[in-house]
Amino acid sequence: MSTYASMGLPPSLARTSTVVVPCSEQTPSFIIESSNKSYKHQYSNIYYVRLSLLRNVVENNAHKKWRNISGNPVLVPRVLEVEKGQLCYVVGTVYMDMPLKPNVMEDIARDQSIPPPPPQTKMFSEDDNVMLEDESGRIRLVGERIKEARLVTGVIMSALGMETPNGDFEVVDYCFAGLAPQASDTESNEEDKMDVDAEQGSSSSQLPDEWIGAVSGLDIGSLSPSDAQIQMLVEYLTGEEGNIDDQVAASQISRLIIAGNSLAAIEPQVVEAVLTAEDRKARRAGLETTSFSPHPILNLSSTLYDIASVMPIHLLPGDSDPSGIIMPQQPFPRAMFGDAARYPTFACETNPTYLSIASDPESSSSNSPRPPAKRTLLINSGQPLNDMFKYLPTPPNTRLSIVESSLRWRHMSPTAPDTLWCHPYREEDPFLIPETPHIYIVGGQKKFATSFAHTGILVLINLRTLAVKIVNFGVHGMTTGGAVEDVKKEPLKEPSPMPAEPLPSGPASSLDPGFI
Repeated sequence: MSTYASMGLPPSLARTSTVVVPCSEQTPSFIIESSNKSYKHQYSNIYYVRLSLLRNVVENNAHKKWRNISGNPVLVPRVLEVEKGQLCYVVGTVYMDMPLKPNVMEDIARDQSIPPPPPQTKMFSEDDNVMLEDESGRIRLVGERIKEARLVTGVIMSALGMETPNGDFEVVDYCFAGLAPQASDTESNEEDKMDVDAEQGSSSSQLPDEWIGAVSGLDIGSLSPSDAQIQMLVEYLTGEEGNIDDQVAASQISRLIIAGNSLAAIEPQVVEAVLTAEDRKARRAGLETTSFSPHPILNLSSTLYDIASVMPIHLLPGDSDPSGIIMPQQPFPRAMFGDAARYPTFACETNPTYLSIASDPESSSSNSPRPPAKRTLLINSGQPLNDMFKYLPTPPNTRLSIVESSLRWRHMSPTAPDTLWCHPYREEDPFLIPETPHIYIVGGQKKFATSFAHTGILVLINLRTLAVKIVNFGVHGMTTGGAVEDVKKEPLKEPSPMPAEPLPSGPASSLDPGFI
């Protein structure tokens, strides 16, 4: 009898299926329609809309927090109506007066023969002032308590204190809008909790869970290409590499999210060729003949084609991608990705974007007694967080703590349009977070990786339990790679010194910011 005949054949694998369902009415769309694609409006409108939408929520939180303290503080409706010596609280928009902040008026007034200074990696300094403003005017916030706050321009907050003799407002406490309500989840029942416990206790009782993958910063076309890592990523996702355990794990990944910076920034290269008379004339005038290689976009299209043949892909533009620089970035034209665009599983998304992903009802009803999981994802490619990071000293602040703060501010990009370019919205502010997502993914960050091209890390998130693990694709001399690592999940905590607020109830802490 042949030895091969006695060997067991690997089981046939079917990829776990999930579907995209309509988002809640509370989640805004970031598509800029032709009806509102206008640049004739003032950018200040977005601040007025932001304050009007969050004022009542912040006032209610302030009233609950300070109603029983001594002194009976009262709400002053306008910041310029504060009276000296009276304990009160006001609501307004934070403005950070920072000497190191870029100033467009100074840029215009600068002598054009003098090159501008290099951009600052950080904008904070000891000379910064915190201002609170509303429709009536602006007042400066002072005191040790406000110095401890983690604040950036554009945050809506309430400050408790009293006016000083020199006209400042000394703050003794503050509060924000807090976490927004969270969408209901069909998994919040005892049956599902028993299933999760069974999975942890016995591998034989495991039922297949749905995982979603996320990467950021493929940087295709960079001077130090990561072709080998990207090829290993493709082979892993398509089930063409690894042992049977790896293939089973890969089959449970239902879709892939690429959160920005898929292409490296374009750098023109001088082409040395036979120069014509016009070329020599242009060179004498200080011009060079340049050429841009189409190979990066072709390589990206080929990668997307291979992955889209086995699973859905959601592609977001990023800072280095050939897309509009203002937020929200609009979807890539599908036509630029060639054969990959023929797959209905390939989707070009806005940056940021909301996705509502659920278990496939058909596969769930036939293979599992558990109800389908449904998760709301909020994803961006990192520009809002990168901009907020410039406002704050590190340490004690971290990128993760800033993301946590943005959820409690109910705003993902408060510094737009002050230092982060955005569309001049007139009657809405789509960057508000009216509904707390189950999963928050931010691309282009230090954790889990600066970019896939640098570290070869794929992040996997369990759609049902919100467990997180990483797969490291390593190349000798570049990364250690090849490992699958479970990441310990901790409930979201209020970073000191901000006052703790209870989290909404739900499975797996109900709120788990996913980080790339």
